[in-house]
Amino acid sequence: MIFWLVCAVMTLAVTALIVTPLLRPKDIGDDNPDIAIYRAQLAEIDRDLERDLLAPDEAERARTEVARRLLAADKAATAPAGVSPPTRWLSAAIAVIMLGLGFGTYWMLGAPGYPDLPLQARLAASEDMRANRPSQAALEAAAPAPPPVEVPAEYREAIEQLRIIAPTRPDDLEAWSRLAFHEVELRNYAGAAGAQRQVNVIKGDATDIADLQRLLDLKVVAAGGLVSPEAEEVIRQIFDRDEQNTAARYYLGALYNQTDRPDLALRLWRDIIETGDPNNFHIASARSQVSDAAFRAGVEYAVPEARGPSFEQMDAASDLSIEDRQAMIGGMVSGLASRLANEGGPAQDWARLIRAYGVLDDQEAARTVWTEAQQVFVSSMRGMEILTNAARDAGVLEE
Repeated sequence: MIFWLVCAVMTLAVTALIVTPLLRPKDIGDDNPDIAIYRAQLAEIDRDLERDLLAPDEAERARTEVARRLLAADKAATAPAGVSPPTRWLSAAIAVIMLGLGFGTYWMLGAPGYPDLPLQARLAASEDMRANRPSQAALEAAAPAPPPVEVPAEYREAIEQLRIIAPTRPDDLEAWSRLAFHEVELRNYAGAAGAQRQVNVIKGDATDIADLQRLLDLKVVAAGGLVSPEAEEVIRQIFDRDEQNTAARYYLGALYNQTDRPDLALRLWRDIIETGDPNNFHIASARSQVSDAAFRAGVEYAVPEARGPSFEQMDAASDLSIEDRQAMIGGMVSGLASRLANEGGPAQDWARLIRAYGVLDDQEAARTVWTEAQQVFVSSMRGMEILTNAARDAGVLEE
């Protein structure tokens, strides 16, 4: 309430400073030149009378005549051309506009009713929010149920049997792997996360980053998109092996974004967006949220254009046969190769082309592009890092 009172007083004060001169009448002044002449004559009569140049009765008659003319000239004086009397309606209109613009602008751009939050208080509140997050189990219980899946009754009964059998075989890797896969098919993401966790336990030290990333994906999906403390622990496990892992960086950014630290989320997301493949699920998710995070962080950030097949093209490819899909992918790769050869492009595009040839099992083409890209980005440490990772993924890096 005090804030609104201070704003109201300041706005009214500024409005008064602007409107007051409009309400003050303008001094007309002695615009008739005859007035000055008659006043000078009256003064001259008084001087002549003091020097005995005029008799008292003559001086009185002369003074009376001049005074009569002075009164007539004063009545004939008019205001200067173009000057109008003050308009109260104009002043009132200006006051209303000033008040409306002031409070209207704040209502649109400000935060009415939002308390004052110094930086240290916001950081402390964010830390408290992060430390007191609900557990994975609580988030799974509160998450909205996914839409049901239409599957044959026999399939559902088989999975029910697997759910009974798997717990009786805690070391059966195949049983738990199958259960994790089929729980996803049934959209039982909480059950799939539990099964995948058991898979990782069975694998022990043999658990790889893909296993951890799959568990992380399932935990977040099961929690309705929120990153629980248990999911954060998986993020840390991935970082222990790969500090640049895209999935882990995306989910850590999501955690910061969910706990009122959009500045840290922007820092993580911006890096993977600008250096990774926009068709990657985690990067695409970051692209869809980074603008809001940048706005909340007070940073102007334009999401870079995603260069590659559109969602419509990928959706159309999913309906094609294997042969037609390969042909379509080959066409996209040819288009990317042609553009890079003619126009050039960032290291990310060259890396995408190297990986694409690796997926198509065209090792010779991947190696050729890798060799050419090294010549283009030899002076860029970051570019060479991106290209090296792509060449390693495509199996053409000679180490």
